[in-house]
Amino acid sequence: MGSNSTWTTKQNKLFENALAIYDKDTPDRWHNLARAVGGKTVEEVKRHYEMLEEDLKGIESGQIPLPNYKSLGGNNKSHKHMEEEQRLKYLKLQ
Repeated sequence: MGSNSTWTTKQNKLFENALAIYDKDTPDRWHNLARAVGGKTVEEVKRHYEMLEEDLKGIESGQIPLPNYKSLGGNNKSHKHMEEEQRLKYLKLQ
């Protein structure tokens, strides 16, 4: 039932949404996350999470720069910065 290691944008979004629902204290968390994403095994979901944790550590330590997001119009740099801060805080809570 598992797929290759490539994650679609849709799968990533489903994963992020599922992380908000199934926190670290949720019984069968990894099974729930895999089911929510669809097409991924429990092991693939765990590895994806571990990779996100590694990225977060690199960003926080300054080893990985924050992405340079393209503006969709207007000056929304502060909005994007705020979104990234919220994402980082969210990942820390997981």
